[in-house]
Parts: sequence; C-alpha cells; structure tokens
Amino acid sequence: MDKSQQKQLYLFYCAECEDLARQVASQSDHIILQTIKWRNFDDGFPNIFINNAQDLRGQHVAFLASFSSQGVIFEQLSVIYALPRLFVASFTLVLPFFPTGSFERMEEEGDVATAFTMARMLSNIPISRGGPTSLVIYDIHALQERFYFGDHVLPLFETGIPLLKQRLHQLSDSDKIVVAFPDDGAWKRFHKQLDHFPMVVCNKVREGDKRIVRIKEGNPAGCHVVIVDDLVQSGSTLIECQKVLAAHGAAKVSSYVTHGVFPKRSWERFTHKDDGLEKAFAYFWITDSCPLTVKAIANKAPFEVLSLAGSIADALQT
Repeated sequence: MDKSQQKQLYLFYCAECEDLARQVASQSDHIILQTIKWRNFDDGFPNIFINNAQDLRGQHVAFLASFSSQGVIFEQLSVIYALPRLFVASFTLVLPFFPTGSFERMEEEGDVATAFTMARMLSNIPISRGGPTSLVIYDIHALQERFYFGDHVLPLFETGIPLLKQRLHQLSDSDKIVVAFPDDGAWKRFHKQLDHFPMVVCNKVREGDKRIVRIKEGNPAGCHVVIVDDLVQSGSTLIECQKVLAAHGAAKVSSYVTHGVFPKRSWERFTHKDDGLEKAFAYFWITDSCPLTVKAIANKAPFEVLSLAGSIADALQT
C-alpha cells in the first residue's frame, strides 16, 4: 500500500509479544506503540490499566495477543473486550497462533471442541465505532475452523508460507529443494502455495499396535527435502518423517512449521549437539507466533526464526 494512503494505528500488545510488537512498529511510521499496565491484585486476579485511553477516541486501534500461555488468556480477553468500547474508529485483533486448533472437532460423545469455544469468545468482542473487529490469524490448524466465528468479527486468515519461500530461494541448493508433507492434511493446507516445488507426501499406516510413517508419493532421492506443516507439538511425526526421507535417499532434511508450540521443551529433541552424531535436520524454521518458544530456541541450531512482523504490519493496513 502507498504510504500516503496508510492509516495511523495505535498498537497495544501483551507482555509476551513486546519484541514482536516492536518489530511490527519498526515496519511503518504509521504504527504507534501503546502500553498497558499489566498488574495483579493480591488474590492473583488482573489489575489492568490502559494508558492514554482518552486519546484513543476516533483512532484506529489494534492489539497483538498471545494465547500460547493459558494463564494470560483471561487478562488479554479483558483488554480485548475493553478497547473497542473506547469509541475507537476501528479495532483489529492480531492472534498469530490460534492455540486450541488441534482440538477442533468432536470424535465421540463427550469430546469438547475447545476451538469452537475460543471462536465463540472472540466472536463476542464488542463492535467498535467502525464496525466488527478484524481478527488476524496465521495458518489456522483446520480450514473448517473459519466457520466457527460469528458475524460480529471479520476473520482475516494469513499464512507464513511466503516467508519460507523467500528463505528457500536464498539457499545455495535452492534448485534441489523438494517439499514434503507429513500427511494429507498438511498437503491440502499448503500444496497450492508451494506447487512450483517437487513434492513428497507421507502418511501414517497402522502395523499392529504401531502407526508407521511411509512415503505415499514422490521421490526425495538426492534432494534437500523440507517438511512443511502448520504446527509442531512433540515433534515425533517430524522425526519419523525425517528417518523415512533419509532412508529413501534425501541428501538433506529440514523442516518448517508456522507455530513452534513445543510443550515441555520438546524443541530440545532437534538441537544440534556437539556429540559427533549426524545432524538429522539441517534447518528448522519457525515463525515468532509463539513468543516463549522464540526466546527458548534463540541461537540454537538448527532453529531459525522467520518473523511475521512485516506481514502483520501489512495486515494492519488491510
């Protein structure tokens, strides 16, 4: 967008997202960082104060949220519900990682689809002076989740894949890249954005009590294979995929996920240790959608962080 046409926007952020918020603001002179006092009463409940609230009347306002830590969701929702009511011209919520997306459907009676619950909560954000809230989310886990949101919000679904494509073109072996998907779900989600690369599709097959990763189609032999998925938790599927790809002749294996969740420090399974063992993953790219993970893996090979800051800055001007 032409800079002369950009709107001035006041950007608030949660404590976890301070580094990312500063990077977003550095992308444009039209994005002005604002602060919130995040305090607690003696009983642990939030005691929050929005600084310069009077100055927000008639202004475009956004909030950069992180729900990857369950303990800070309530305090952020309190702010998210308050900001649109300050007579702002428009309100945008940027939630890069929609955390409950891995439980998005009921498979048997009694299951609780928490993704639907979270979508209902976000769908009830008060309407601002300018209309419904714009909700920016990156690589939501299941495409059907976009239908969970009500008419009081306008979901804008973005992707981190352009950052990966840019990084792959910078590699010395960019002409030998093959993209691999760990399952059909990842292929459905991403293959159209990566269709100029040769592809390998894996799947899990049951052998007795075990589920074994197999190559369903494609040939990784002699190539730098990059496994692509939306998120990683324990990383077991990625590790099994790497083993199969290497066994079928892949010269090098890397991985990209938009959301590096890595509960219980599971990222440690992928770090390069100086113990003489072969390094299974040449690169492991994540975005900064999960701020706590970004801090944990800083300067640890094979991890590289591809920042969403530029993409978020652009989305805020949509």
